[in-house]
Amino acid sequence: MKKYLIALLTLCGFMGSHAAWAQTEGSPWFAKMQAMDSSQLTLLIILAIILGVIVLLLVLMIYLMSFMSSVLRKENPETANEPSGWETFKERFVTGKMDPVGQEGHKVMADHSYDGITELDNFMPPWLQYVFIGSVIIAAAYFVNYSVLGTGPTQIEEYEEELKIEAIAAAERNANAKAGIDETTVVFDESAGALAAGKTIFEGNCAACHAQDGGGGVGPNFTDEYWIHGGSIKDVFKVVKYGVVEKGMVPWEEQLTPEEIQQVSSYILTFKGKTAAVPKEPQGDLYSASPAPAAVEAPVTDSTTVIATVE
Repeated sequence: MKKYLIALLTLCGFMGSHAAWAQTEGSPWFAKMQAMDSSQLTLLIILAIILGVIVLLLVLMIYLMSFMSSVLRKENPETANEPSGWETFKERFVTGKMDPVGQEGHKVMADHSYDGITELDNFMPPWLQYVFIGSVIIAAAYFVNYSVLGTGPTQIEEYEEELKIEAIAAAERNANAKAGIDETTVVFDESAGALAAGKTIFEGNCAACHAQDGGGGVGPNFTDEYWIHGGSIKDVFKVVKYGVVEKGMVPWEEQLTPEEIQQVSSYILTFKGKTAAVPKEPQGDLYSASPAPAAVEAPVTDSTTVIATVE
């Protein structure tokens, strides 16, 4: 009974320590547990309790079987010297038939004797034989599957499949990132593709009020240094997205995607410094991307101190 209790306590300790090691923020299963709601956690706890009860019943069943076996041996002396089921199983699949201690003389290897320590020519344990045979069978099946029949994917094919999966995942991440662009995360995209797309959007939707060359018309001029609502990429994005209804500028957030608004806003900023055919007079305030540094006053020095230092 004592050895079974020790084995049970060891198993429980191992399971508890494994759970403690696994409860880190980087553990995938722990993160999934944190994302569960109360009903899912309750179901998980119930399943864990049921599993614990099953394990406990198995341990009790093994103990009762060993107890009944010992009682039957005592009541029937003829079977007292016969090996138990566990001993038979251990001899057949785990240790094999071992010679009693002190009777291994026929296995002593005389040429393997060092400082009085001799080596026995023991056989391979049965469990290791089964592992070896299983490895040979698995290796043969692996060779036939991948090299003879060619039904299994090769390493190159698996690598290419992983690349395809990652490309799809990267495209999804890129699409989510572009869909999440707003006036706080927008950036000036000067890539050729983005500016070309922005030009197409501008000519199709904005040129009627701001002219093809950005010189302005009903709307303000984009080629000068003056801006009514600010001249940064975030300011332009915000105006395009929400519009200025009181001045006739409609909001474009329903017609254009966040990425398209970023593209056309970036294209609008490329008009700065260009010469328009018929430029409209400046409107708004002078905008400077980098504010001028504040003037630094020279420290006042006592003239007597300077004279004393020179002398």
